[in-house]
Amino acid sequence: MDKSLRWRNSKRTSLLNADILQKCVNSSLNAVYIKELHRIMEKYFGDKIDVVPAQRRNVRMPSLKSIFRSYDQMSKLTSWEAIFYNIKQDALYDSRDPAVKAVLKDLLEQPIEEVEMKSGGTQLKLIFTFENEGRALFKPMRFPRDKETLPNHFYFVDFERHNAEIAAFHLDRILNFNRVPPNSGRLINMTRDIRRLSDKKLAKTFFISPAKNVCFHGSCSYYCDTSHAICGNPDMLEGSFALLLPPDKVAPRKIWRSPWRRSYSKHRKALWEIYDDYCDQVRTKPPFDKGRRLLDMTDMAVFDFLTGNMDRHHYDTFREFGNDTFPLHLDNGRGFGRSNYDELTILAPVFQCCLIRYSTIMKLFRFHRGPVPLSQMMQQSLASDSLFPILTKTHLNALDRRVAIILRTVYECVIRGNAVADVIVDDGF
Repeated sequence: MDKSLRWRNSKRTSLLNADILQKCVNSSLNAVYIKELHRIMEKYFGDKIDVVPAQRRNVRMPSLKSIFRSYDQMSKLTSWEAIFYNIKQDALYDSRDPAVKAVLKDLLEQPIEEVEMKSGGTQLKLIFTFENEGRALFKPMRFPRDKETLPNHFYFVDFERHNAEIAAFHLDRILNFNRVPPNSGRLINMTRDIRRLSDKKLAKTFFISPAKNVCFHGSCSYYCDTSHAICGNPDMLEGSFALLLPPDKVAPRKIWRSPWRRSYSKHRKALWEIYDDYCDQVRTKPPFDKGRRLLDMTDMAVFDFLTGNMDRHHYDTFREFGNDTFPLHLDNGRGFGRSNYDELTILAPVFQCCLIRYSTIMKLFRFHRGPVPLSQMMQQSLASDSLFPILTKTHLNALDRRVAIILRTVYECVIRGNAVADVIVDDGF
């Protein structure tokens, strides 16, 4: 798609919403409809149907190299410096880059030298600094893998899961979005790796529980008290270690409010939950009126729907690249909470705009048709993490079910009178 092309308003006569979609995806004929969608795409795209666009791999994309001019000798870069050096306009990293494997190893093995509490947020997060000066965002284990979100809990009061952060990185990499910072699971000693290095404010929140386990709660806006303490076994604790991005003073980021942000209220809905034609307004406003951003929103919706994450209120981009760049997929801890429930409203950007990226739908088709389903690819990828198993079988199965739901959603868009070229867009990414 030409970057100067402006999105035109849809002329749909039949709008999709979550209620209509719910009736469709519950059909036992899903497989038949998905096969029909593939036939329609074959008719429209012809020989391209089984080829993921390679346009972006053939174009030299701008990177952050100019920012890191001090990194003169590449051979001396640490793993995290190499990742930062190679951040490009279209992706946070290249999954083939050996620095990704190296940084995952460092997140797992590097000695911890400093610890501090991350400011802001409703839940405790720690920032660890390693011996090689790399930094990671630590989210502690609060639940066993099979503990599911209670049906009566709102999305904004759910605890974050360390395994969800780990799984989100692997899913993002399998999808080849490459927008989630590298993340590794790690087992730490709370006494040696946290308390010994803590300042007084954090250290005074440590205590021994009645079960003789080491616990602490830190300081944050909501869930940092004795009743929400994090406890080890007896002082060993699992957690996710996400590579911290370059500081804002080095590689500044812009924070954007998502058009499909939820209301975060028990009593009222967001505008997009009320008006089925909400996307027609989004399409007219920068940066969604041209370029890649609206397609990036549908990618983000696909990603969040697969994980079950309802908590995508903002997203970041690197200022260096302007508006024509990828959004970072940060803060994925509220995913993988309900394996037997599919929150269709997460797909609102897809079914309200009736839009999906060509490369994304082709990946979903391959997961659906096999020979290797998404659940199996995830399990194989997650097996490399030190805390394996990361996801339960029910959560892995949910991935395959949700792939089919996304494809059925696109089918509904096509059969309701939308041109295939307007629904499935090949923009080269």
